[in-house]
Amino acid sequence: MFISQTDLGNFSHAANPLAGSYWTVSAAKRSGRQTAFLSHSHKDAELAKGVQGFLQAMGWDIYIDWQDTTMPEKPNRETADKIQEKIRNLDWFLFLGTQHSTASRWCPWEIGYADGVKPRNSIVVVPTADNHGSYGSEYLELYRWVSAVDGGGTGCFRQGPRLGVYTSATCSR
Repeated sequence: MFISQTDLGNFSHAANPLAGSYWTVSAAKRSGRQTAFLSHSHKDAELAKGVQGFLQAMGWDIYIDWQDTTMPEKPNRETADKIQEKIRNLDWFLFLGTQHSTASRWCPWEIGYADGVKPRNSIVVVPTADNHGSYGSEYLELYRWVSAVDGGGTGCFRQGPRLGVYTSATCSR
């Protein structure tokens, strides 16, 4: 069920930062590509870039807040407003499950906000494992998750253990 953090890290070199003042939700939507907000701990920057690189290779646009040059230097109300706007307006909400994100103050807030404003099928957890264990939390089990599939590739699974794959390439709502 868990994706190796080493495997994710291997995709970080392929990430193409999309955020910044030029990257807007409307521009992403016009591209016809799937869009997603990636919730993660800033301590997991390389893993976040790995998720971004992997999904970009499959035709997605992934928003990462620290790549956005319009974000304030220090988190404040403006930061929260901008994050909420991106969560509302992008197609998907992805939660990168690591020891850092589950201990974060912002990541649980972000998934809680997403739960209130997005269709539940648009919220997907990317659970990870490293040499020390696997990472998740009780509340993360409420959502669908992405996982490696036997034989290679990835799949999107319904909430709850082993209920089936939606597709091997992308999650369908």
